Amino acid sequence: MKTETYIITGMHCAACSGAVQRVTSRLNGVSECEVNLMTEKMTVSFDPELVGFGDFERVITKAGFGIRENVPIEEKVSDNKEKPPYGLIAAGVLSLVLLYVSMGQMFFSNLPVPEFCHIENSPLGFAITQIVLCVPVMIIGYKFFTVGFSSLFRGNPNMDTLVAVDATASFIYSVVQTFNVVKDAHAVHNLYFESVAVVITLIKLGKYFEARSKKKTASAIKKLMALTPDISHLLTGDIVTDIPTAVVKKEDILLVKPGEKFPVDGIVVKGSGTVDESMLTGESMPVTKNTGDTVTGGSLNQNDALYIRATRVGKDTVLAGIISFVENAQSKKAPVSKLADKVSGIFVPTVMAIAVLSAAVWLIAGEEFSFAVKIFTAVLVIACPCALGLATPTAIMVGTGLGASNGILIKSGEALEITHGIKVAVFDKTGTVTEGKPTVTDIVASDTEKTLLYAAVCESASQHPIATAIVNHACENGITVPMAEEVQNLSGKGVKCRYEGTEICVGNKVLLKEQGVSSEEYETEASRLLSEGKTVMFVCADNTVIGVIAVSDKLKTTSREAFERLSAMGVKTVLLSGDNRVCAEYVGKQLGADEVYAEVLPEEKADVIEKLKAKYGAVMMVGDGINDAPALAAADIGCAVASGSDIAIDSADIVLMKNDPADVARAVRLSKLTMRTIKQNLFWAFCYNVICIPVAAGVIHIFGGPLLNPMLAGLAMSFSSVCVVTNALRLRGKKL
Repeated sequence: MKTETYIITGMHCAACSGAVQRVTSRLNGVSECEVNLMTEKMTVSFDPELVGFGDFERVITKAGFGIRENVPIEEKVSDNKEKPPYGLIAAGVLSLVLLYVSMGQMFFSNLPVPEFCHIENSPLGFAITQIVLCVPVMIIGYKFFTVGFSSLFRGNPNMDTLVAVDATASFIYSVVQTFNVVKDAHAVHNLYFESVAVVITLIKLGKYFEARSKKKTASAIKKLMALTPDISHLLTGDIVTDIPTAVVKKEDILLVKPGEKFPVDGIVVKGSGTVDESMLTGESMPVTKNTGDTVTGGSLNQNDALYIRATRVGKDTVLAGIISFVENAQSKKAPVSKLADKVSGIFVPTVMAIAVLSAAVWLIAGEEFSFAVKIFTAVLVIACPCALGLATPTAIMVGTGLGASNGILIKSGEALEITHGIKVAVFDKTGTVTEGKPTVTDIVASDTEKTLLYAAVCESASQHPIATAIVNHACENGITVPMAEEVQNLSGKGVKCRYEGTEICVGNKVLLKEQGVSSEEYETEASRLLSEGKTVMFVCADNTVIGVIAVSDKLKTTSREAFERLSAMGVKTVLLSGDNRVCAEYVGKQLGADEVYAEVLPEEKADVIEKLKAKYGAVMMVGDGINDAPALAAADIGCAVASGSDIAIDSADIVLMKNDPADVARAVRLSKLTMRTIKQNLFWAFCYNVICIPVAAGVIHIFGGPLLNPMLAGLAMSFSSVCVVTNALRLRGKKL
């Protein structure tokens, strides 16, 4: 099976996207199809031996829409220019004049108007003036008619169909009444030209504000795309030349000047300085970069010139991957949207039937034809399903964008929805809640500096992680570590050496026993440190223990905060580790974990996830290593830290760019906020239609209430769509 994304043109409402999805899904060889009205994209999974782009184009074009290949990320250009809405302005001016001439005279008998369009003195002129003002507005809104009737004849009626049928019916009826004015001046009171013009203008206005709001929802991607500079400085020998970033190749050496953004991912080969990575990770503090450190395309070089060797270019850069993540998340639908899709698919035909039926019932009840036309028009206009189609995708677009700006990348709308309902969060230990490298945590000695010096001298020739931790700790405390003599690495026991005539050994109890050295003086402290899951090294000088050094993989500063925030949300927290039980349980106690699973082999981690799912419900797994990939895939939501392996990241649904455990809780909060917004939007959209359609059909009028004017119906319809998009945009201001 193959999965591709295409651009769909000509969609205006949920009924449109539903039609495209319906005709594509019917093709033999298509296993899954999702059409997103907000992003105007179709993601389709298909068997390329049975079906392809030509088949998609054939059925989608027949349905009245367009399809084209998706534009690769590197070719996209962010166009921030906004064309003035001249057509909308003209339609607005003409509609206002039309309202002044028609409705103004209805309410104010002494309103100053030209004699040729006075309602009493020149009724025919009054009607003709309205036609002259109405027709240009209909021409400005011609797409409502071309698209609306085309969709109707193809069997896929949509929002434009409702507007086109409504406007056409009202216009034809009013033209007929204009001819009747010659015989009966009273017929001027049955004209609906102003309704036609105002409804078209209001719906165009609603679409304009909706389009502007849509642009705001896509701002996260635009900001990310704008991070890559167009020009790079290529170093060839001693000569620097400017070249387009698009032609930079791997292994090229590039100069990045102070104040410039890195064009690609790379490794610093010369220079040092601070780099602002906040736009990519959300981390506000600048990061110091030295020779050998990696840099990410799009981050800002702050104060010194740096030379980098390109390691990832084009679509392989971290930034391109982030953009791809966000785009995919915004293109894929959340399960909750299927409810709106099903309703929208039958909504327009149902509304048309209700409009016809309502008009027919009022005619049978003895009302005039003009009354039935008003009912018919109001029902069609009020029921446009824009709000339904926008309810879910707008919230998902803003939610994923907010996540990206905080360093939380969510791969799909489905992941965003499921995350809010997780019952258990399972954390891998090493590299996820801990720093992933051992550091010195305790030194117990009568002479701390001497003990640390001797230990560092002895360990300086070893490449073991514990040895590196001790040497680094000594350097950090201002101790210069000299070279040792007669160094012996004793596998599984420790290290021996000679320094300034003193025989030094650093190791465990096995080494002490072999050397015949007593550790009685430090046994109590050593036992305490061991009970905390730390690795204990005894330091001896001339067969006498002079101190104890404990080494451990330190917790990340925000790990406990992550567990506390999740617990406050009602999510159970679990620590899952391959480490020994003493160490794992001590770390679990520090974190406040509800459950601890220790000494778990990599192949057993997925089994633990399955057991937790059966016991509690939806499970999120948070990990960083290759050995976490099966567990990440087995969980309902896999969450990987970006410093982890590529396999772990590929297996995950959420990627934490800042490697911050607290971002797990933020991701859950983001999901809860987004789902709350989606539910608010769906409630507004459904509630709006459930209440307004009966009102438009004249139900209140039966009990003596007023009729819904078609112009007010158009205003209400536009207002509902704008409200849904605006409510989604509120997410952007939320703190995670």
